[in-house]
Amino acid sequence: MTIMNNKELKSSVLLLLASIIWGFAFIAQRVGIKYVGSFTFNGIRFALGAVSLIPLLLFTNHRAKKVNSKNSRDKGIKLYEEIRAGVIIGSMLFGGITLQQLGLVETTAGKAAFITGFYLILVPLFGVFFRQKLNRSTWAAGVVSFAGLYLISITRDFSIARGDLLVFFGAFFWAGHILLIDRFTRKFDALKLSIMQYTFCSLLSLILAAAFEDINLNGIVQASVPILYGGIASVGIAYTLQIYGQKHARPSHAAIILSLESVFAALGEFIILGETMSLRAYTGCILMFAGVLMSQLGSINSYREKTAKSL
Repeated sequence: MTIMNNKELKSSVLLLLASIIWGFAFIAQRVGIKYVGSFTFNGIRFALGAVSLIPLLLFTNHRAKKVNSKNSRDKGIKLYEEIRAGVIIGSMLFGGITLQQLGLVETTAGKAAFITGFYLILVPLFGVFFRQKLNRSTWAAGVVSFAGLYLISITRDFSIARGDLLVFFGAFFWAGHILLIDRFTRKFDALKLSIMQYTFCSLLSLILAAAFEDINLNGIVQASVPILYGGIASVGIAYTLQIYGQKHARPSHAAIILSLESVFAALGEFIILGETMSLRAYTGCILMFAGVLMSQLGSINSYREKTAKSL
């Protein structure tokens, strides 16, 4: 029992570190777009991210070496299906990260983080379309989160900032991204899918950067620290921490810890950028975070009830 508790504690620490890295990634994105365009930033960032995961892929493949009896035709079909899945997930990732990056041009890192976190509420709500029953806590969480979103983004004259709106639409892509990952990782290797989706997202971003942005080496050099952080730390390191962290953590517990990234983003915004939000916006952030916690705690309770009934 003690060994299991130690494993869960280590998992929690790893997930917390990932959450911190992802929270401060919003700061890196905010700083990076001062020097390069949004598509340029994302294109280079995810290219670095894909490359940074290759050592982990080689390591896991080496440890999981098994005799594979599949013929070349079966391997070819599976590779095609993996690439197809990577393209689909990568398209969702591209939509979410593009809207988030464009939104960060006109909103703060803290606001963007909390609004992005709304996807954690959307994921169970989307379950309605798949005829999944929602418990009361999920509906309550949705109401509380919407109230928080209203305080963060809607002004007293009932207008909403363009940046906040872009990030909000991006949350729907993040929710779809999570649902697709859940579907495809049951069939394909999660690490390979990640490298494929990051590669596809990078290609799309670089194509649009070449078409619509002025790519210059000086700007890339000036944005090198945010780009390196966003690519290697946020993608390579944090993703690795998440993989090993979730190994011994319950999904709902992991989601609660990872949702702390919005809190760390607001903290980083204050420490590094010296930016603050109004009392109204901070109240909205608290409500949105409370909504996320309610949603995830509701999932934990539902899991416990199902487990108890099956015993």
